[in-house]
Amino acid sequence: MWLQPDEILLKNAFKLWVTEEDNEYFVLQRRRGYGEGGGGLTGLLVGTLDTVLDSTSKVAPYRILHHTPDSQVYWTIACGVTKEEIVQHWDWLQQNIMRTLSVFDSSEDITSFVQGKIRGLIAEEGKSSLVLEEDPEKFREALLRFEKWFELPPKEKLVTYYSCSYWRGKVPCQGWLYLSTNFLCFYSYLLGAEVKLIISWDEIWRLEKTSNVILTESIHVLAHGEDHYFSMLMHLNETFVIMEQLADYSIKRLFDKEAFQREPALSDPMQITKRGLEAHAKSEQFRTFFRLPKEENLLEVHESFLWVPFSHFNTLGKICLSENYLCFASQDGSQCHVIIPMREVINVEKSDSSSRALTVCVRGKKALRFAEVRDYQRLANTIRSKCGISASPQHSASSEAIRGTCQSLINHFEDNPEDVTLMVGQKDSSKAVSTEALMTVFHPQDVENLDPKMLKEKMKEQSWNIHFSEYGRGTSMFFTRKTRDLIVRGVPEALRGELWMLFSGAVNDMATHPGYYTDLVEQSLGTSTLATDEIERDLHRSLPEHPAFQSDTGISALRRVLTAYAYRNPKIGYCQAMNILTSVLLLYAKEEEAFWLLVAVCERMLPDYFNRRIIGALVDQAVFEDLIRENLPQLVEHMTDLSFFSSVSLSWFLTLFISVLPIESAVNVVDCFFYDGIKAILQLGLAVLDYNMEALISCHDDAEAVTILNKFFDSVTNKDSPLPPTVQQASVSNNDKASHFNVDISELIKEAYEKYGNIRSEEVESSRKRNKLHVIQTLEDTTKQNVIRVVTQEVRFSASHLDRLYNLFKRQHFLCCYWTMKSPALLHHDPSLAYLEQYQLGFQQFSMLFSLLEPWAFCNPKSTLSLWIFRLIDENQDGLVNFKEFCCALDTLYSGSFTNKLKFLFKLHLPPAFDLPEDGVIRKSPERGRGKVDLQAYLKQWQNEILKKEETIKDLPRINQTQFIQFSKTLYNIFHGDPEEESLYQAVAHVTSLLLRMEEVGRRLHESSSPPESTKPANAAAAESSTQEASTTPENSDTSSSCNSQDAGPDLTELDWSFSFEQVLASLLNEPTIVRFFERPVDIQTKLGQARVAQLKLKANK
Repeated sequence: MWLQPDEILLKNAFKLWVTEEDNEYFVLQRRRGYGEGGGGLTGLLVGTLDTVLDSTSKVAPYRILHHTPDSQVYWTIACGVTKEEIVQHWDWLQQNIMRTLSVFDSSEDITSFVQGKIRGLIAEEGKSSLVLEEDPEKFREALLRFEKWFELPPKEKLVTYYSCSYWRGKVPCQGWLYLSTNFLCFYSYLLGAEVKLIISWDEIWRLEKTSNVILTESIHVLAHGEDHYFSMLMHLNETFVIMEQLADYSIKRLFDKEAFQREPALSDPMQITKRGLEAHAKSEQFRTFFRLPKEENLLEVHESFLWVPFSHFNTLGKICLSENYLCFASQDGSQCHVIIPMREVINVEKSDSSSRALTVCVRGKKALRFAEVRDYQRLANTIRSKCGISASPQHSASSEAIRGTCQSLINHFEDNPEDVTLMVGQKDSSKAVSTEALMTVFHPQDVENLDPKMLKEKMKEQSWNIHFSEYGRGTSMFFTRKTRDLIVRGVPEALRGELWMLFSGAVNDMATHPGYYTDLVEQSLGTSTLATDEIERDLHRSLPEHPAFQSDTGISALRRVLTAYAYRNPKIGYCQAMNILTSVLLLYAKEEEAFWLLVAVCERMLPDYFNRRIIGALVDQAVFEDLIRENLPQLVEHMTDLSFFSSVSLSWFLTLFISVLPIESAVNVVDCFFYDGIKAILQLGLAVLDYNMEALISCHDDAEAVTILNKFFDSVTNKDSPLPPTVQQASVSNNDKASHFNVDISELIKEAYEKYGNIRSEEVESSRKRNKLHVIQTLEDTTKQNVIRVVTQEVRFSASHLDRLYNLFKRQHFLCCYWTMKSPALLHHDPSLAYLEQYQLGFQQFSMLFSLLEPWAFCNPKSTLSLWIFRLIDENQDGLVNFKEFCCALDTLYSGSFTNKLKFLFKLHLPPAFDLPEDGVIRKSPERGRGKVDLQAYLKQWQNEILKKEETIKDLPRINQTQFIQFSKTLYNIFHGDPEEESLYQAVAHVTSLLLRMEEVGRRLHESSSPPESTKPANAAAAESSTQEASTTPENSDTSSSCNSQDAGPDLTELDWSFSFEQVLASLLNEPTIVRFFERPVDIQTKLGQARVAQLKLKANK
């Protein structure tokens, strides 16, 4: 390839290059130790030096230099992997450059011309492919090495590369780490010892940063039960983040497609770049922190000071700008942040240039002043353009009028606090939709009631009103440490719905989608799916003791919300625990608000919780276990197996403690969750275990520990709750006996924040990514073990062989998914299906894998025979082969008796395998994972499998002349290349001739007493023709089968002769050579190892 001209002072530095050709202006050289005369000590030293120094010469041992006669300076302009490649460049220079150089007078002009020409060629080559890379020239060289060393398919996209050490035991190997879209690769070459490592991201179980005595800091990768350590990285944190993102990207794309479809930025694996991954990670962190919709992306970040009116000082932080939001987060420990929707901005004003300040005016007489913004003018223009604001004087005057109107509104709200909820209120969406929170309907507050609990509730409301007056109210309110303190103390009943909407970000979703929920309700009501059936079943199980859900009002609202969400998100549909959560949301929020709160919880705050595999909950349980090990060492010492806490805490995470705590206490937990996310649930879980530490340590078994925790949850109360006893769920009968055990929920939450409030959200997210790999792989391993358990009963493969076969089968499934998003395999993969149906192969995938594993090398991926085998083993005729069908076919060919192997080959030439169209498609595969499950069809299929009798040789139909001729050719293909090839060919010819003569004798015995005179010669001619057909050379047999059959057709069809399987079997059993061939054992271990190595290469050479 052409290289950017690079100056070299010495032509033969260290004598590492040998000149092959030269002329007046160019020199073609070969790296010493490569090509003719290579090897030996020189080759080892040069190869080691090239690898350690990342020299292009390691994979491109040829180069072309440019020089001028009166200069000692040389310039590298091209390199090549093979001599043929470099000779092409050399010839191009001779034909296109040499003649032109003669017209120049000076050496400087010649060098400038050559350099300009080479740069032009490079620019033309990399116009499209490398435009997104930071350093296209270095990346081209790295890509060349990557392709040469690892021989992956050309579509594989290299993302980035790093120099590092790979530890093999206690010995480090210095080399290069290459990170591509689908693979982690490492290459090292030291003194003749080559180390090459290729791990696909979907095979990784654990990815983490570690340190020990030998390795101060390294990256640990666990795959296939083997540990790999990479250290000596210049940018270890950057490397780890990229690896983490690529692993997460692969997991989402291949295993967790529900989550992946929500990320269009990563939709094309061919366009993944390091810069794109970094931008995606920043946007994801930005959305998570500010609770913004998934469509928002971080566009700009500006460091600035924000004037905080309630503290009367400037706080240092960063302005984060997305498509529809302007956000600010402090960096000085004040924990202050604010979110400003662009729809709320009414004007942007710039101050004098000395302060580099701008003021953003927001509806409701709010103005935020940002100072010391480096590029404040461009930022102001960007905000104006996004809000549709012009900078004209007329607009400034109108904005003053708007601010005046807002001031009067603020004064009105201050004088009338009861109207303050209008500030976050929404349009009335529909008369059919409930517009009031259920708590206000079934438990309206008694204003004249002045009991102590109600007085305390009023004091809480007053505290929040004071907070609103200082920090603002609604979408652009300041979030500070004081806000969290108020949350911990408990949110007033009257403000709970409003604050949940604000803290979760659901208020923005609702404001930007007016009428959306009403339309969903109208579209979804009356639909009948599996989700709606499950919803109807669970409606009356949702807080059944609460009066709101003992009436049709509450049940109908719950039905509408759950059905609408299942219609909106069919991938999730409905999952148990959603009904409990939605019931609580409906108590404190209006129906439409409850819907958007559910959207926020399911799609942003608790990702992947509510699906059939509840991956998100399992991941957070693993995070919880890590936190227990870190914060509760005494408990860990007593209970080394922490899986108990995972099983116990599952309901804590799925229902946010609602299912284990009384409702009046659980809502306080939900308050904290909407403000702090999953961090609040983790903190509370640690506090619960800490509170019961002594009792848990002293318990003898899991049942006793469960009893202790259940008693504790029953004793949790909310002494400040204004709800009447008819609504509260706390136990009344045991209050006298267990009063000294009562724990106030506010005190428990306060203790959780005091002891474990130092847990950072960033650490939780990092732990989520790390544990998600292990959770997904554990689920996949469970699937594998269940599949192997089923298949073991049908085949003679050992468990270890089935394990390796399954890995090959699954890898083949993924090989067609790596480089495209429209693969049929991805469309058919559905984790909710039965284990055997989760991974299936279409014809193209099957033929490639089968060609690697079949024992006789008679079946290449593009042969017609592959199609016949595929049709034969595809029992349900859906165009897909599962692992059981695949293994049963291989088991017959590997370990079956001579009769069974011959029967398999015989059936290949019978319908449905033989007579179907040659297009590789049988019929359209059915839709999977949607609609209602036909249980009767499953039961009928199960019954048929139980009653299915084993097929006998007498059940096989007879084979006709065309099929028999093709059967003979198949045998020739199988025997081709065998050491006894000639003997086997003669045996087949003898059997063919014998069978035809037997058929002739049989026909004569059954013929009438006066047969036509022409019959005898016709039959004899048929026998002779068939024998000649069977003797066709193997090289031409497969390709000429159809035309030969057609040529023989007119004569043979009239004869209408056929053979039974018993005849064919009896004839072949008389040929010892053929019997020995089919009974020859197959080295399965070697075959599996060769297939593993060749699997990727076959895809690369396709």
